[in-house]
Amino acid sequence: MNTATVNKEHTTKKMSTRQMTFIALMTAVTCILGPLSIPLPFSPVPISFTNLAIYLSLYVLGLNGATISYLVYLLIGMVGVPVFSGFSGGFGKLAGPTGGYLIGFIFLTLIAGLLMKLFPGNKVMEAVGLVLGTVVCYAFGTAWLCFQAHMSAAAGLAAGVIPYIPGDLVKIVVAMIVGTALRAALKKAR
Repeated sequence: MNTATVNKEHTTKKMSTRQMTFIALMTAVTCILGPLSIPLPFSPVPISFTNLAIYLSLYVLGLNGATISYLVYLLIGMVGVPVFSGFSGGFGKLAGPTGGYLIGFIFLTLIAGLLMKLFPGNKVMEAVGLVLGTVVCYAFGTAWLCFQAHMSAAAGLAAGVIPYIPGDLVKIVVAMIVGTALRAALKKAR
């Protein structure tokens, strides 16, 4: 095996300036939507718009870009910039009652993004991916909420999942409509 073959095998695909710009833009959108939240009197988990930003990022950036965008957002929040729900930030937020949702969003991005990548343009599979990813996010969030707040599973579901299902379904529909239009507009702009 010659040096040229070895070097060719170990090359990495570089990200274009356009891709980096869109990742930065969607990270900014997440940093704007993430702090916006509606507190609920019966739950330590507010209604958050972070998942809407993630859904839209998946349409604009795809699996890899949306994952990078969310991880950058998470790092920005962990260093203390108030980009998490309720204009909060810092590692304490990750260790608090809603930290499981912040981790769950990673899996939401990976699951939904993978299904969208495997079945491009298939609306049913996009919806399945977004719903399945959201369910996995709920699982991480509820498990951590139950641990942190010393709640039973039933109490965790009542406080951390059930009240959010209708709104999250609306966000998924909005993201599917707006995200599809954004993706089409960006393809035309190339």
